[in-house]
This record gives sequence, structure tokens and C-alpha cells, in this order.
Amino acid sequence: MSNKPIIVLVRPQLGENIGKAARAMLNFGLTEMRIVAPRDGWPNPSAGPAAAGADTVLDEAKIYETTAEAVADCEHVYATTVRKRGVTKPVVGPDDAARLMHSQNGRHAVLFGREASGLATEDVALARHILTVPINPEFGSLNLAQAVILTAYEWSRIGRELEQSDLVQPTAEEDTLPPAPQDELEGLIAHLEGMLGPKGYFYPEARAEATRRTLRTVLTKPGWNHLEVRTLRGVLTSLGRPDKDVSD
Repeated sequence: MSNKPIIVLVRPQLGENIGKAARAMLNFGLTEMRIVAPRDGWPNPSAGPAAAGADTVLDEAKIYETTAEAVADCEHVYATTVRKRGVTKPVVGPDDAARLMHSQNGRHAVLFGREASGLATEDVALARHILTVPINPEFGSLNLAQAVILTAYEWSRIGRELEQSDLVQPTAEEDTLPPAPQDELEGLIAHLEGMLGPKGYFYPEARAEATRRTLRTVLTKPGWNHLEVRTLRGVLTSLGRPDKDVSD
């Protein structure tokens, strides 16, 4: 099976949980782990024993300072959360997310938040989909490794189903360009915010953060490819220039 998702652990607290997440990944063939600002630094001596042999995942794990840096090269980002955080995005379950991973070109990354509080609002804002598990509403508590293994299992299961039923076939979508990587989309968002700021768009200050979040949601929904993002950046650049005299 191809198009393996990247597992991104955002500010994990315990080395044991990182190791257990690595074990869960390798059980279903996932090997690429990225870790954002681990609380106790890296490498963590508690991670290895908990990985129970999944050392290759830990040895090749990459460390980042911010979530944005960790997903900069990814075209599809999923935020795992059971709570609404003021960000309106398409919501998918692990099975639907797995189908997207197998059918859509580009790199897919799944964000998992810290054990105590999950993902922060700014982390969720980076995602194009919310990934949530339909568990007992009266006890919606999953630990980090459990959340990772659910995602990895569904990716593996859906992949086997598609292969066995001979449904892995070229689609019209596969003939098109994939969505732009996250860093290109971030550039577009920053470009537009930079133009809107001096115009007073984010006034009053008390509403500025919410306005930026809504603007980000609007810009992330279409899934523009890199050529479309470049075109939009060109439009913004042209709008920022002084008017030309086009009269004869």
C-alpha cells in the first residue's frame, strides 16, 4: 500500500507515549513520525522500551519547533480532536480519512495533540479536515497511542479493501494536480493578511484573532493546487501596486 500518512505528535508530554505511538504505527506499516516540541526533549530514554521493537520509527523521527514547520511540505492535514475549537472545517472519521489518503495525491499528515489538552486552536487551524472518532459521548477519552492505532488501522484496513475489491483505479482527480503544500498556502494567507492589516480589516483588535481564523478557514477549504496559489499570489501582488494609466 502506498501514500502512507505522516503521524505528527504535537507537544507530547511523556516518552512512553511516544514509544507506544511508534509501536502502534509500525503494527500497521506506518513509519514516518514527526514530533513537535516534545516536553522532555529528544531523544527520550523512556520512548525506546515502550516502542517494544519499533525502534526504526523512533530512530528516523524528525523534530520540529512548530506545527506549521512540521506540515509545511504536506498537501493534506488532518487534526484529530473531539472538540469544536471555533474552526469550521469538514469533519471525517478514521475510515473516511483513510479513503482520502488512498485516493488523493500528495502527502497526508495527521496531527495528534498533547496528552493533557489535545491540539491548540492554532494547530487545528492548520488542518484542512477535522478527524474525529465516534466514541461514547459520555466518555470521550482516548490516550495518544489509542488514537494513533485507530488511524493506522483504518488506513491499513481501507487499503486492503480497495486492493481486494480491485477499486484502486485511476480517477479524474488523479489526473489533476494535488493541493498546494501547506507552506505555499501559508504564504498566500500571510500575503493576504499583510494587505488587509493596513486597511483596518482586523479591527477591532478584540475580534482580530477570530477574524484571522475565519479567513484561514475560507482559504483552506478549496484545496487549491500550487499553480492556483501562485495565480492568487500574483493577483494580490498586482492589487498592491499603484494603478497604471492604461488610457491611449
